[in-house]
Amino acid sequence: MSGKICINGKMVKEMKISELYGKGKKSLSFEIFPPKKDNELKNIDETLSVLCEMNPDYISVTFGAGGSAGCNRTIELARKIKYEYHVEPVVHLTCLYYGKTEIDEFAKILTDEGIQNVLALRGDKNPDIMEKGDFRHASDLIAYMKTKDNFCFLGACYPEGHPESDSRVSEIRYMKAKVNAGAEVLLSQLFFDNKQFFRFLEDCRIAEINVPVIPGIMPVINASQIKRMITMCGATFPVRFQKIINKYENKGEALFDAGMSYALSQIIDLLVSDIDGIHLYTMNNPLVARRICEGIRNII
Repeated sequence: MSGKICINGKMVKEMKISELYGKGKKSLSFEIFPPKKDNELKNIDETLSVLCEMNPDYISVTFGAGGSAGCNRTIELARKIKYEYHVEPVVHLTCLYYGKTEIDEFAKILTDEGIQNVLALRGDKNPDIMEKGDFRHASDLIAYMKTKDNFCFLGACYPEGHPESDSRVSEIRYMKAKVNAGAEVLLSQLFFDNKQFFRFLEDCRIAEINVPVIPGIMPVINASQIKRMITMCGATFPVRFQKIINKYENKGEALFDAGMSYALSQIIDLLVSDIDGIHLYTMNNPLVARRICEGIRNII
């Protein structure tokens, strides 16, 4: 339940993300990533200032893998979002290369900081790193932490299927396992064809996956970035999107404007179709977030 708790002598508001839904309001949330260098951490304030002007319901922070829980940049940035900007953070937490003891350390620090919301992830496989073996899937992480801690767990979902899934049926089975383990909200991987998302959402409802499923949108800002993301996540290009890339890929400003217009059209189509909210992948670019939010200011 939402309320206030005392952290380090200060009263701090706490809220579980699952409490946002079922009240008729559509959520607006952003994703940012921790800068890799210490001097870049200071520059994140410009991005956060712009994002928080938009009154987001929460901001998720991608996982800064490596190191101990105490010096993890993800937690450092989440702390800044919560205590300096007074917005609820969602901390990404991967598990493939961490054991139970290390996960317990992360959980303790999050609890001590009053951070209640965790996006549980398996994490990308790396052939150069040995897996710990305690957690093979995000659902394993959720099930383990759920018995020990009072977090609200979010899970990732893949409208076009996870790259390692062998069928849509197996993909939905994995989603069902996450929800059964305790995931209360699903955030989607990026996609460019809304039909793919609507089909996935229908499959979820047929399988009695009834938690909020929030679409993740990444606006195009340059051709190399989008090609890299397509290679990584396998999202398909609708014909209209292909035309934009083909026509403007060598014209930076034109591609930015066309890509932003395409993303806005995606978001508006989703909002009028009664989805529960929008999750925007900002790439730490405040201009992207501002342009999108100005475009949907009166409809979300």
